[in-house]
Amino acid sequence: MNITVYEKPTCTTCRQLNKLFESKGIDWRKVNYFVEPFTERKLTALLKKTGMRPWDVLRRNEPDFKLAGIDNESSDKEVIAAMVKYPSIIQRPIVEVGDKAVLARPIELALEILR
Repeated sequence: MNITVYEKPTCTTCRQLNKLFESKGIDWRKVNYFVEPFTERKLTALLKKTGMRPWDVLRRNEPDFKLAGIDNESSDKEVIAAMVKYPSIIQRPIVEVGDKAVLARPIELALEILR
């Protein structure tokens, strides 16, 4: 099973997920999306796997959110473009397993897609 976690290494929730996976003996690949940025195509496909709309995975309290110039009237395409330009506004961690993905908040949600 190929498990990919899209994360920011300094994020507390991401670090907690890493500890959870380590304690369960789960192998996974980490992708720091600040170092390996999302493309609009990749982020669109990933969000489709979660079943969530782009607006639902935004960190609206981040300073970059205001810079992004989007609101709840923005199209999904506009929101995704803003997320690619300002990765700090993306909720994390996102766990991808095959054709499924989940925003692991709380982190235990990550275990559910591994079943």
